[in-house]
Amino acid sequence: MQSVQEIAEQIVAREGGFANDPDDPGGATKYGVTIGTLRRLGLDLTGDGAVGVEDVQALSRAQAADIFIRHYFEAPRIASLPPCLQASVFDMYVNAGSNAVRILQRLLRDMGYAVAVDGAIGPQTAGAAAQAAEIGAEALRDAYGVARRNYYFRLADRRPASRKYARTRAGGKGGWITRAEEFISAQYHLSQQAFQRRTAAWG
Repeated sequence: MQSVQEIAEQIVAREGGFANDPDDPGGATKYGVTIGTLRRLGLDLTGDGAVGVEDVQALSRAQAADIFIRHYFEAPRIASLPPCLQASVFDMYVNAGSNAVRILQRLLRDMGYAVAVDGAIGPQTAGAAAQAAEIGAEALRDAYGVARRNYYFRLADRRPASRKYARTRAGGKGGWITRAEEFISAQYHLSQQAFQRRTAAWG
């Protein structure tokens, strides 16, 4: 099993370098850490008394990984989930915050477990996830990955500006979709034809 540090470093690599895309609600971002996160944590990396775009640009890979571990793995108690879910939920938490947990909670409710959809991992969510993992860890991991992918599709359905994250200009799978499928068994990856059918309504 991978260590949390290894998973965090993979997330940093997956997120990429500095970007300030006007279509990204997160604003200036580097290694997946947004300017909003730096401001919330009060990380004035340049020491000029304010947290701005320059601080995002100054962020190192090691600092990003540390932020992810402390605030996106330890703080939301992802370690209390079964090992089969930890990497995917951690990755999604970096990408979507507490929605990562809500996706899991809705999935567990659909499976018949009595859990609240509140975005917080407590004994109820952790216990239900553990029970589901005992029945089939790989199946639970795949189901969560598919639910992640569906979440991204729904976002792109509602917000045309976000479609470039789900579909490339050439019509292939965008970063959101390939990211979700990294945590899904190959047999559940969408074929190019199925992907094109799913996104045809986007024009």
